[in-house]
Amino acid sequence: MEQRLQFDRDLLRRYDVSGPRYTSYPTAPQFHEGFGPEAYAAAARATNEPARPSPLSVYVHIPFCRNTCLYCACNKIVTAKYSRAQTYLEHVFQEIEMQAQLFDEGRTVEQLHLGGGTPNYLHPDDLARLVNKLGEHFNLDLTENREFSIEIDPRSIELEHIPQLAEMGFNRMSVGIQDLNEEVQQAVHRVQSPELCRAIIEEGRRYGFRSTNVDLIYGLPKQTADSFERTVDEIIQLRPERLAIYNYAHLPHLFKIQRQINEADLPGPEEKLSIFGRTIEKLTEAGYIFIGMDHFALPDDELAVAQKQGTLHRNFQGYSTRADCDLIALGSTAIGKVGNTYSQNLREPEEYKERIANGELAVFRGFELSEEDKLRREVIIEVMCHSQLDFAAIEERYGIDFNSYFAEELERLEPLAEDGLIEKNDRFLQVLPRGRLMLRHVAMAFDAYLEREATEGKRYSRVL
Repeated sequence: MEQRLQFDRDLLRRYDVSGPRYTSYPTAPQFHEGFGPEAYAAAARATNEPARPSPLSVYVHIPFCRNTCLYCACNKIVTAKYSRAQTYLEHVFQEIEMQAQLFDEGRTVEQLHLGGGTPNYLHPDDLARLVNKLGEHFNLDLTENREFSIEIDPRSIELEHIPQLAEMGFNRMSVGIQDLNEEVQQAVHRVQSPELCRAIIEEGRRYGFRSTNVDLIYGLPKQTADSFERTVDEIIQLRPERLAIYNYAHLPHLFKIQRQINEADLPGPEEKLSIFGRTIEKLTEAGYIFIGMDHFALPDDELAVAQKQGTLHRNFQGYSTRADCDLIALGSTAIGKVGNTYSQNLREPEEYKERIANGELAVFRGFELSEEDKLRREVIIEVMCHSQLDFAAIEERYGIDFNSYFAEELERLEPLAEDGLIEKNDRFLQVLPRGRLMLRHVAMAFDAYLEREATEGKRYSRVL
């Protein structure tokens, strides 16, 4: 498959529109409250029926943070009152017990991911209680095959916590750095030293964390192409296995906390393009492979290997290597995927706790995919993960003639072909190096819900 990447400033300007990130298809706006706890339970039980049921993945949402980052659009609770987290955790324990009853005991949890908020807001002993509770009710994979990851805020962790996390079974970490420039950090209320970030990553490797992801954000106040380049240089020296370079979306009308950012301090569109372009150049020179969207990985990382082998997947945590897992979601606002359904828990923690306390699952909306949805999902995942479409393979699986079935969609892609973003014939579609930053544009052509969502006023982030 094509793994090269070409940065074309003029094309990026022309194609900078809004669109879904396709962590699912259909996307979250299609979820509806007609899919509730009973529908979810039935779907979960049905996944036990095959002779060899799929392995499991578990996501736990920890919404608590000690400090407010002014750019943040996550579902979170900023509080110094730790007892609130302990109460929340007790309800998560109850949810674990209820969810475990839906899945056969023999099914192995190969993936575990703690996200937030700030998962390491929880004290190590409470994190250990959470992992132990999962181990009591699910068959956790304790072999080297496991992928147990945790998101880390460097400001909320002590170095002695790293070996404790390793003892719990975590072997991957995602470190939220965002920017190492002190002026930028002060502008967004997230101050952390380069020395601290380095120490966390090095300590993780010392205690067996085999993969580290670093999150950076471009477009923050006070950033320039020069200042962000220095941040990228420092990160490259740390050699994290994976990098996510996110575009900051300034939406103060949606996220009140962003109103505290001085808009005059934000880099303009041309400066943002320069930041992004120089970042791509730096990472490519350093040997990182472009995975897709905003993700990069070293060539021997599992993401890059899966992309080469054609087994890369995309889910609510982004790019993944375990396409066959059923994803169980725990905690407020968490989104899961079991069988051919998506489900989301209640967003407000108090509502979530009340539902759980009543002995009911916290699912409040979801979606069951039709055969048409499954077909289009596979097409979109192939584009987003592998930058190509083999028409014959899809025809064989779904019994269609690709060119006839998707005649309108292929016609919609003609301008992209004329601009040199894609190459297509009667049997194949390939996203070319100058089009790989526009994967979402190609995927959007196959999205049957997009036009309706636009008329209903649904809004997405900018593609770039």
